[in-house]
Amino acid sequence: MGELLLIRHGETEWSRSGQHTSHTDLPLTDLGERQARALVPVLAERTVGLTLVSPLLRARRTAELAGLRAPRVTPDLHEWDYGAYEGITTVEIRRTRPDWDLWRDGVAPGDDHPGESPSEVADRADRVLAEVAAAASRMGHDDIALVAHSHFLRVLTARYLGLPVTGGELFQLATGAVSRLGREHGKPVVKAMNIAIPRSMFEAAGC
Repeated sequence: MGELLLIRHGETEWSRSGQHTSHTDLPLTDLGERQARALVPVLAERTVGLTLVSPLLRARRTAELAGLRAPRVTPDLHEWDYGAYEGITTVEIRRTRPDWDLWRDGVAPGDDHPGESPSEVADRADRVLAEVAAAASRMGHDDIALVAHSHFLRVLTARYLGLPVTGGELFQLATGAVSRLGREHGKPVVKAMNIAIPRSMFEAAGC
């Protein structure tokens, strides 16, 4: 295959405020839509043979505005289920759990959503990577794009590199940006992180 393109959805109200957002199906903000449209020239430089997208609206809308054709909705690309921490910021959680760490501790179960442990999210990431590998064997040198969410894609990056799930804390993914995973001398590597048109450029242009 070519490269694995990781695309975090554009901004939402909760991504801007830092609230944990999993199953709450928020739309993109106006800025989030501009971020997604700004990916069109970035992705035009690539040959994308397959796009897999989270079922959530913010990811599907990002794929549409970025010009990615025929995305395949893939439930395993759903964001980490935050359970009782849905809609809550890390600062708020640490008022009662000062040492809380998502990557180590996971989340507290909620009334309607049980939440996921780090290992459960890693299992989903491994399934996505297996699906990618199977598709790549049929596609030649085309890229594969994944349009999804911050924490899930950080876990997937760690697993791609052969790291434990806690390795995801080493990566930061900006809204409406592309990161690229590939190989060098047969080994998995990060080729680029957070490629996007700077916000100042498209805001100044009135995009």
